[in-house]
Amino acid sequence: MKILMRADTHVNIEVPGNQPVAKCTFSQVLAAFSVSLGSMVVGFASSYTSPAIVSMTNSTLNPDFEVTKDASSWVGSIMPLSALFGGIAGGPLIEYIGRRNTILFTAFPFIISWLLIGLASNVAMILSGRALSGFCVGVASLSLPVYLGETIQPEVRGSLGLLPTAFGNIGILVSYVVGMYLNWWKLALFGAILPLPFALLMVMIPETPRWYISKGKTKRARRSLQWLRGRSADVSDELTAIEKTHVESERQATQGALTELFKGNNFKPLLISLGLMFFQQMSGINAVIFYTVMIFDAAETSMDANLCTIIVGIVNFASTFLATALIDRLGRKILLYMSSVSMIVSLVVLGAFFYIKNVDPLRAASLGWLPLTAFVVYVLGFSLGFGPIPWLMMGEILPAKIRGSAASVATSFNWTCTFIVTKTFSDVLALLGSAGTFWLFAAICVLGLLFVITWVPETSGRSLEEIERGLTGPIRRMSAVANIKPTPMAC
Repeated sequence: MKILMRADTHVNIEVPGNQPVAKCTFSQVLAAFSVSLGSMVVGFASSYTSPAIVSMTNSTLNPDFEVTKDASSWVGSIMPLSALFGGIAGGPLIEYIGRRNTILFTAFPFIISWLLIGLASNVAMILSGRALSGFCVGVASLSLPVYLGETIQPEVRGSLGLLPTAFGNIGILVSYVVGMYLNWWKLALFGAILPLPFALLMVMIPETPRWYISKGKTKRARRSLQWLRGRSADVSDELTAIEKTHVESERQATQGALTELFKGNNFKPLLISLGLMFFQQMSGINAVIFYTVMIFDAAETSMDANLCTIIVGIVNFASTFLATALIDRLGRKILLYMSSVSMIVSLVVLGAFFYIKNVDPLRAASLGWLPLTAFVVYVLGFSLGFGPIPWLMMGEILPAKIRGSAASVATSFNWTCTFIVTKTFSDVLALLGSAGTFWLFAAICVLGLLFVITWVPETSGRSLEEIERGLTGPIRRMSAVANIKPTPMAC
């Protein structure tokens, strides 16, 4: 293998036979990096409650006002509930004000939300801050993958498409590590700093060519595409393909967007995307991320709960790079199989540990290493498949003409599931116990594996045209880079 750095900023990676298999430009990497910093802010917001809720509910450390057990459950769950509405609003926003402007719009409310929490004098201010943060998370989780999809070339769709997931996991890890040393309000003030570099970099990158074309701004679309592909690149063919795809999509979209969603040939890919989102969240991942410290405290192992949480965060972060290396080699379905099996085994083991702890505490004490090991396997499995792939495949399988509305529905559904899991987690624990709760999640993962086997198509190595033809039947529309929409979060 040899790597050639050329003057036009392209990077060509070649294998024996001199057949180029991947190329991208520094501009695309910069654009992907910029929007992925937004995913880091999302990851930090999603995992904030894990380290913060302990000091927040401690009356000794928090004498000014009381945060009850019920209030703390709302602190954790109001964010995904608000993200549901952010996902609904994100669809119209990216169409009316643009992809980049929508992403940039989230930075400043993020800062305000953290200041509300960090300077809170009552529970209402904390909940208001979390609600505002959640709304921005919902908007970002929709707009970030759309921007990436409309700027990244197919050759690097897998690797750069997983950058938001990697940065989202960095945000989770930062929250865990910093939260080990700062109490809840200091951690919130630290969170107010994170959107600043994200906002500065977003100002430097252009709007997507696809959005410019949709607004009839062809000259701006060409300049944007030229910036992304490099000064010496010939973008005429790609720009023509984008224009033809847009014209054909407009011609075919004769009915309202919601009506289009429920047409037979569009309904199947939408259902597949919704199914992947459902099993992603109902596997229990956000309950684990939101309440990791609490779970390790309940395990009563000899290891420090915060240290265990940081180890889980490191594994969550590192495993994304493993997924990046494997996703275009093994394919989406193989990684989903590996992900499902890993989560099933680890959740069954976690349930067994807590069952043993209830019936034989002394024996459980000798197995203090088991919860951490099972958590590591669980997070590793999730990050390999069910973490990034539902977002990536959402951009691959949804037909172009319903992209905005269908992505909005899928994103909102994802956050609805997140809210249900996080809000009811404490209640399910009280009803079924720790063992029963983890076994319930394991049973859902078994159903998720069956869903992948029977419903989910393999999309690796296939053009968007081939994917859409396989799911919706023959189409006349040309495929275009602008229709690609891989993503990000994790959590």
